[in-house]
Amino acid sequence: MTTLVQPALNPSLPQYEPWFCRSMLQSAPVRLFCFPFAGGNATTFLSWQAHLGPQIELCAIQPPARGARLLEPPLDTMPALLDALLPAITPKLDRPFAFFGHSLGGLVAFELARALRRQGLPLPDSLWISGTEGPQTRQLRDTLHTLPDAGLIAALRDYNGTPAALLEDAELMALVLPGVRGDFAVAERYAYQQEAPLDLPIHLLLADADPWVDAERASGWARESSRPLQTDTYAGDHFFIQPHMAAITARLRQALTKHEVALP
Repeated sequence: MTTLVQPALNPSLPQYEPWFCRSMLQSAPVRLFCFPFAGGNATTFLSWQAHLGPQIELCAIQPPARGARLLEPPLDTMPALLDALLPAITPKLDRPFAFFGHSLGGLVAFELARALRRQGLPLPDSLWISGTEGPQTRQLRDTLHTLPDAGLIAALRDYNGTPAALLEDAELMALVLPGVRGDFAVAERYAYQQEAPLDLPIHLLLADADPWVDAERASGWARESSRPLQTDTYAGDHFFIQPHMAAITARLRQALTKHEVALP
């Protein structure tokens, strides 16, 4: 009889965790959790690690129905998303950390911070909200999650954040659309619940030519913090974080490491 021997685990390799795409810098003194836009995934942020430096560990959030989790059913309400994410992220709050979220990701990061507060858990040192109107002042323009596939693909093309080659690939889009539809459902079903402002700084990042975000409604984020709202505006459209990645990561690096190490 042949005995099968399981290979020894390599303790130097990061353990697979469905919710996170993490860097190898797991001993870094600061963690940055990044939340993707609707239809996005963790790979959006993986290139940021090289720019953030060795003092910050990048933890990019990977929701179901994309990437390695492509065949998992999507989560289509904010409460369901938070209920699944909260226990996964709690063990990683053992050092200073911050949240960065773009578009829908900003709303998820905000609501997760409030969920942490309700549970008496550590809060992020800062909340970085990108390309998102304030949760009390946002305007819902369309209901995209109920569109047929062709209409949803057309909406993605209008947003200009999905590669054209992917939009033209019917087989790939059939795999991707459930996650996209679920994300839009989270955003469109979202209902703000009144709570006290967070006692942490909120940094708002906007584009000067974003057709989907109104600057005045975005300033509604000032209602969600007891600290003054800090706003930076960049040239570009809704996906300005891509061409301005170097400037944004430099801003994050300086802010998140100023109390940890002296920047070179």
